[in-house]
Amino acid sequence: MAMSTEPLTAERILVATEEVLRRHGPAKATVVDVARQLGVSHGSVYRHFRTKAALREAVTERWLNRSTDLLRGIAARQDLESGVVLRLWLSELFQAKMHKAGDDPELFQTYEVLLRENSSVVEEHIAELVGQLTTIIQFGLERGEFTVPYESPAVSARAVFDATGRFHDPVYAAEWSRRSIVDDFGAVVDLLLQGLRKR
Repeated sequence: MAMSTEPLTAERILVATEEVLRRHGPAKATVVDVARQLGVSHGSVYRHFRTKAALREAVTERWLNRSTDLLRGIAARQDLESGVVLRLWLSELFQAKMHKAGDDPELFQTYEVLLRENSSVVEEHIAELVGQLTTIIQFGLERGEFTVPYESPAVSARAVFDATGRFHDPVYAAEWSRRSIVDDFGAVVDLLLQGLRKR
């Protein structure tokens, strides 16, 4: 094995891990494979990630967070009407999930396995997304654009997240290639916005 002269960083390890997972799948991928991909000893990988489970958790978190920053930027927009921001945010989440499933189906299937292994990472990711939705709904309430049936905007945010699950939960990925899916998405979002808009 040719040793690498490039500094070993957590990010390099995660990129290599993703490549190894794509090639071997989650059942066969090992830390030794990751080290070989990087041209380092497996001990070097363990200095950054103490266990194989920690490495798999970190690569799962990195994958989930790829779209989170863009979504956070949309949620923070105050230059648009809140309904427009909410539609944009939900649309971006749906598009990101569809691309993940369609652009690299083998890796997407691998991550479905890793998501089941790393439920706490998934819970944190969902909490982040619901928090962003809460920001949008709270701002809509403050500007008099939205009304909600609950005292807490967070309850409404979770309801919106749950109501649109078909368009972002990986369990529904097989449906995302259907011809009608974009129209189905639009109909659900229209209904949600009609329910939120202040009369």
